[in-house]
Amino acid sequence: MKRLELFEFEDFNWLPDYIRTGVTNLIKVFHGLIGTTDVLVEVITNCRKKINFNQILDLGSGSGGPMIEVVDHINRNHQAGEPIMLLLSDKYPNANTVKRINDLDLPSVRYLTNSVDALEMENSPIGLKTMIASFHHMPPNTARQILSAAESNKAPILIYELAENNIPVVVWGLFLPVSLTILVIMSLIMTPFVRPLTLSQIVFTYLIPVIPIVYAWDGQASIMRTYTFGDIKALIGEGKNESYVWEIGQARKGNAKKAGYYIFGYPKS
Repeated sequence: MKRLELFEFEDFNWLPDYIRTGVTNLIKVFHGLIGTTDVLVEVITNCRKKINFNQILDLGSGSGGPMIEVVDHINRNHQAGEPIMLLLSDKYPNANTVKRINDLDLPSVRYLTNSVDALEMENSPIGLKTMIASFHHMPPNTARQILSAAESNKAPILIYELAENNIPVVVWGLFLPVSLTILVIMSLIMTPFVRPLTLSQIVFTYLIPVIPIVYAWDGQASIMRTYTFGDIKALIGEGKNESYVWEIGQARKGNAKKAGYYIFGYPKS
């Protein structure tokens, strides 16, 4: 398996919520800059052509990510059927984030207040499960269990990853100081575009630069933690389940440029 089990600060429970939220806010801005919304709209619309669902349970939603915009776009353009209801969730939901999003009173979006574990598919709400740029956080045993849980419960699941782990480890290590510096600078530039822009986001970005450091390291670590196509095939295993289908594909932008990859698992009708 090419994936490396590096740490990310976001994975630790001791990371203060205001730092974690600050980092996920930057990730949300980054999604907007690179056009993740359009890519996911295309991928989810294609998924909906293969199975019928009117609800999405987004796992590991953090600050909301791009899924609110994705579902809004699909619903406004009446793409591929009835409107979709989006349920955001997290294993460790941030109360302030949950309240902020639910207070928006969006007709098709609700952030669940209770903890939702990706491993407990049998207890989760129905609909398409999504994991957007979060699957790489799972160590191999957990990742394998998530895929197995989806298959055994015949639950449709869509996993999307921005990065592709195609850089040799030696090259990654050699260029790490430069890459970290670039990401720190990027975080300083992106911060004014965070909404809502809070005092803690400003203080821990410009005065005490904890958020840029965490964002930079986690961003670089996530590249090497991302599962390759070969890794995914190994996690799914050799067993042939005639009632469940796995697809692994390249995600692309409208201009046909690569934009990460997706794993789509779904039960046959």
